[in-house]
Amino acid sequence: MGSLTVSLKLYQLRVQAKRHPERVFTTLHHLIDVEFLAEAYRRTKKDAAAGVDEVSGEDYAVNLEANLQSLYTRYKEGNYVAPFVRRVWIGKEDGSQRPIGIPAFEDKILQRAVAMILGAIHEIDFYDFSYGFRENRSAHQAIKSIRDSCYKEKVSVIIDADVSEFFDNMPHDRIREILKLRINDGHILRIIGKWLKAGVVEDGKLHYPACGSPQGGVISPLIANIFLHHVLDEWFVEQAKPKLNGRSFLVRYADDFVLGCENAEDAERLMRVLPKRFAKFGLSIHPDKSKMIDFKWPSKLSDKSRSGTFDFLGFTHYWGRSRSGHWVIKRQTMKKRQSRAMRDLYQYCRQSMHDPVAEQFRKLSSKLHGLYNYYGIIGNYRALWMLYEHVRRIWLRWLGRRTRNGYISWKKGESFLRVWQLPRPQIRAQV
Repeated sequence: MGSLTVSLKLYQLRVQAKRHPERVFTTLHHLIDVEFLAEAYRRTKKDAAAGVDEVSGEDYAVNLEANLQSLYTRYKEGNYVAPFVRRVWIGKEDGSQRPIGIPAFEDKILQRAVAMILGAIHEIDFYDFSYGFRENRSAHQAIKSIRDSCYKEKVSVIIDADVSEFFDNMPHDRIREILKLRINDGHILRIIGKWLKAGVVEDGKLHYPACGSPQGGVISPLIANIFLHHVLDEWFVEQAKPKLNGRSFLVRYADDFVLGCENAEDAERLMRVLPKRFAKFGLSIHPDKSKMIDFKWPSKLSDKSRSGTFDFLGFTHYWGRSRSGHWVIKRQTMKKRQSRAMRDLYQYCRQSMHDPVAEQFRKLSSKLHGLYNYYGIIGNYRALWMLYEHVRRIWLRWLGRRTRNGYISWKKGESFLRVWQLPRPQIRAQV
């Protein structure tokens, strides 16, 4: 019954938000009760890394009812204290590192509950060209939308923009201002404020961020979508696009977005005004990583080389010939992503060379399936085959180090790989 009750609450919220698009919701905090928290717990990933309190999902479930009741009491009485966020760093393709915040498990539950309420309202407002961190929307859909929009709008120029350290630089006061445009419940806003100001623990040191929302928090992706819906999406649809002379489109996945214009003059105007628009909200467009790309249909060009390429969501987009000889937009794995995947697979084989063969086979198969699931789109088979051949070669190489001779002969290697057949490349997504 609890799940049905929560679903009904969220459904009613969505109906009200759709019927009254200008309404500001002022009383929402009462919707969160123990049943609501229980549903939020059910939707929270249980096997993720633990926060600073080192309490895992399994630990929290031991006394689940008592823990949820305690959480609800603290939330209801306004005594909830947002725990510190543990910060770790992960590598990026350009060699730099991205900070990831890991909240405590209990904090994730309450964040999930608040996100469920905010999401029910804002999902009605979000545009169809926004794809990141939304239900029933994926990166593959965003990639397909770009290709279809390029054809439909007859684009000649692509604007590939990069927001500098978006999650770390969102001003807290601007976040609150934008949230209040649709939700002005003091209790909810205070809770969100506690999460934004929660201390960050890194290498045993504690500091309090002056701006930003921890990337990795449950509610951070939704806050980012709400923020950019106002800063970029609404501005483009209501102010920028009507002033352009030609056709145009916008596709956004969280803080990654691409603009396409039919006229080069329109693209130049947008490139001039984008930094000013983001600067109003305390953000900046990276001057070196943001650029205009000539992306005209090659059949209309005297010089095919003028048509450039751009990267989006791990794929390089470019014009190429189809089997029938027509010019079409193709996608292949970005070189940096391909190199990183090959490097990661190499490191795994090296570090796990003494593990049981069956365990190595299971892990390698899982890694390949994950890569095929995302990068297995039409026109990208060659990149997948390179990964497949790479894994076969390096696996035999490191297994050979376990032998007396230090290597496996070609004949024995082929016989081994026939027994332990790694999954072959497959096209999984028709985009």
